[in-house]
Amino acid sequence: MTTAISVKDLGKKYRIGAAQTKFKYGMLREVLVDAAMTPVRIYKALTGKGARGTTNTASFWALKDVTFDVEEGKVLGIIGRNGAGKSTLLKILSRVTEPTLGTVSVRGRVGSLLEVGTGFHPELTGRENIFMNGAILGMKNAEIESKFDEIVDFSEVSQFIDTPVKRYSSGMYLRLAFAVAAHLEPEILVVDEVLAVGDAEFQRKCLGKMGDVAQQGRTVLFVSHNMSAIMRLTQEAIVLNKGQLIMRAPTQEAVDFYLSSGQAQAGERLWDGEDVPASSAPFRPISLKVKNRSGKVIDTVRSIEPVTVEFEYQLDASITGLRVGFYLSTMRGEFVLTSFDTDAPELFEKFDSRKSGRYVSRAEIPADIFNEGRYSLGVNASSFGVRRYFMDENALAFNVDISGAPGMQWGEPRVGPVRPRLSWKIEKIG
Repeated sequence: MTTAISVKDLGKKYRIGAAQTKFKYGMLREVLVDAAMTPVRIYKALTGKGARGTTNTASFWALKDVTFDVEEGKVLGIIGRNGAGKSTLLKILSRVTEPTLGTVSVRGRVGSLLEVGTGFHPELTGRENIFMNGAILGMKNAEIESKFDEIVDFSEVSQFIDTPVKRYSSGMYLRLAFAVAAHLEPEILVVDEVLAVGDAEFQRKCLGKMGDVAQQGRTVLFVSHNMSAIMRLTQEAIVLNKGQLIMRAPTQEAVDFYLSSGQAQAGERLWDGEDVPASSAPFRPISLKVKNRSGKVIDTVRSIEPVTVEFEYQLDASITGLRVGFYLSTMRGEFVLTSFDTDAPELFEKFDSRKSGRYVSRAEIPADIFNEGRYSLGVNASSFGVRRYFMDENALAFNVDISGAPGMQWGEPRVGPVRPRLSWKIEKIG
C-alpha cells in the first residue's frame, strides 16, 4: 500500500521569552537615545560587562525524535495530554510551520482544520473564501463550483455566504471552515480539536462527515480529547507525551494506555514543579484527592455512599474571577458531569477575588450516582472568558463498587455511567 505521510526523526524547538527592551513605547526621543547607546551595549556584551538579567530566553522541544508512517486510506488518531505536541505535529504536516529537525513527506493535497477559520481571509466573503481555499488546494474553479452548493448546505450559513467572514460568529466560522476542509476532497484531511467550539448537533454532523471521508479511502489525521470519537473514527492511534511518540497501537489499546498512564492509582494525585507549566502562574496545583465520608483517601468508591473530591492549590498572587472545578468522565472519555466551586451564587459573590495563599476547594458527590466501572477526574482552574490557568484532563482515576446499589437483585449489568436511586411509586388503578 502507498505511504501517504512519512515522518522521520521529527523535532520542533521553540524559544520561550525574548530580549527585554528598556522602553515600553517607541517614542522618537527614546529611539534616538537607544540608537546612540547601541555601540556601548555591544562593547559591554563583548567584554562581559553587560547588565545581567536583561534577557529572558529559553527553549523547549515541542516535538523530539518522532517517526511514523501513515498509509493511504488510513484514519490515524493522535492523542495526548495538553502540551504533548499534537497541534505542533499537525501544523508541521499542514506546512503551517517548519520542523527544526527531521523530514516530513506528504503525498497528495492536504486539507487542514487546525483552528477556527484556518486559511480564511477576514475581509473576504464566505463565497470568496471557499474559492480561495480551493485554489490553495490546487483545484480548478469548475471543481470548486461542483461542490459549492454542498459546502454551503452543510455549513448552514447560506444567508450570510456573501458577507465578509470577519462578521461571522465563531460558530459560523467553524461551520464554514469545516465544510470547506471536508468537501473540497483533499487526499489528506487533518483535523485538530476544533469541533469543541460547535454545538452538539453540529459536532455529530462533523463526525458523521469525517466517517464518510474515511470510508471514501482518503487519509485522515484526527486529534481529539473525546476518546469515544477517536475509537469511532480511527483504526490506529499514536500517543504523544512531552513531545515524544511513546506508543502506536490499535485504537482501543492506545486509548486504554493513554487513559491509565499518568493517573494516580491510589485516589490521590500530587503535582511537582515539572508537571506544572510556567503559564499556570500565579496558580499552582498541589494535590487532588478522592475521600470517603470518614476522610480517608480511597481508590475504590462505594456507589451507595457519598464521596468528596478535594483540590488543594496555591495562589502566588491575587486572582479575580477564579473558578476551580473538575470534569468527571468515564474511561472512554464520555463526560458524566462538570462542577466548579463558584457555581453557587453566594460563593460566586464571596470569592469573586481570591488573595494570594493556600486554598482547598471541596465538593461532595452524593450517594447513588455512579454505576459500576472506572472513572476519570480532570481539573480546571480558569477565569471565565479571560484565561485558563491550569488544566489536567486526566489527573486521577478511581473505581466504583456497586454492592448494594439499586437493582442488584436482577443480576444483570446496567448501561450508562450513572445508577441513581430514583423514587418510584406503584399504584393499582383498576
